[in-house]
Amino acid sequence: MGTVDEQRQPLASPSQPPAGGGCCSCMGSSDPVLQEEKAASKNHDQKLRAAQAKELEEFKLLLLGAGEAGKSTVFKQIKAIHDQAAYTEHERMKWVDSIHANVVSAVQRVITAVEYADDCNLSAEENGGQHAYEALKDVAADAVLTPDMAVHIRHLLEDSAVKTLLESDADIRLPDSAMYFVQRLDVVSQAGYVPSLDDVLRCRVRTSGITQFTFSMDSYQFKVLDVGGQRNERRKWIHCFEGVTAVIFVASLSEYDQELAEVEGINRMEESLRLFDEVCNSPWFAKTSLILFLNKSDLFEEKIKHTDLNVCFPEYKGGLDSQAAYEFIVRKFMSLNRNPSSKHVYIHRTCATSTDNIRFVFNAVKDIVLQDNLKRSGIL
Repeated sequence: MGTVDEQRQPLASPSQPPAGGGCCSCMGSSDPVLQEEKAASKNHDQKLRAAQAKELEEFKLLLLGAGEAGKSTVFKQIKAIHDQAAYTEHERMKWVDSIHANVVSAVQRVITAVEYADDCNLSAEENGGQHAYEALKDVAADAVLTPDMAVHIRHLLEDSAVKTLLESDADIRLPDSAMYFVQRLDVVSQAGYVPSLDDVLRCRVRTSGITQFTFSMDSYQFKVLDVGGQRNERRKWIHCFEGVTAVIFVASLSEYDQELAEVEGINRMEESLRLFDEVCNSPWFAKTSLILFLNKSDLFEEKIKHTDLNVCFPEYKGGLDSQAAYEFIVRKFMSLNRNPSSKHVYIHRTCATSTDNIRFVFNAVKDIVLQDNLKRSGIL
């Protein structure tokens, strides 16, 4: 079902010489005032046509969504795909501190969980969790990872009591980015470590303010804007709304059993739905293409095997079937569109950490944006 939008009024035609006898035309052509008016009118018309052509060639794409949905990973993927110089070795080296901070933050989270747990009995063996806990409990937030620290982290996370603790509560579980780096501790903790592109993509850095990237693709220019998704960042969104060609709303499929990091007691999936409702039905985007990225499909496929979607939606009866759960989530989002006859929402199932997936999806996005823009301009 395509988008039905009001067509833009056609541009005014170039001024014509006065109708009538040849004498009038002859007189008009020699009148300097009329000559000046004709020149000004022609210049104005050319500017309008140039503005229309430019509008058809430039697209402003706005990434929106709740915090930790994967917007910034999508942004980094788009940047890496369309700018070969974006993540040179020199640029990747700038991410080392943030990657170390991802790991240390995860360790501190585990330490805190152990301290507050009632029955987390760590192993007292030499390579057990208790010894690792003592070595790591006072680690500073800005600590630089070392091989020795990596050994302690691995021993702590391999302790059976810690595993049980992390599995028992979705909000204590380590972020997916942290788990990725834990599996690469031997590499990440080495002196002279140079992050790979995958490391940069997986690194979680909270977006503050507005980040933008401009690039050309198939003779068109795209400007992609990424803004912070946490609640205290959303007041800045309004500054990006003017002239938006399309909104890419990113929602995480896998966080249906987790709470917001910034507000206790608020389910992340419910927050994404509430925010999508606001964006989808906002007057700002009445004539703007809306594309929904249901992200983290890889994590969702794993989680749904053991955690039923009814922990978030009691009315869901599909069990641990990933397709049934996915289709239910799609219906939840689509039900929020108050004008489905005139507002089409394009849906893509995404895995932002997969370059091939984002490259394929973004090509589809380009086609959607181009077609919708041509319709709005009255060309189609």
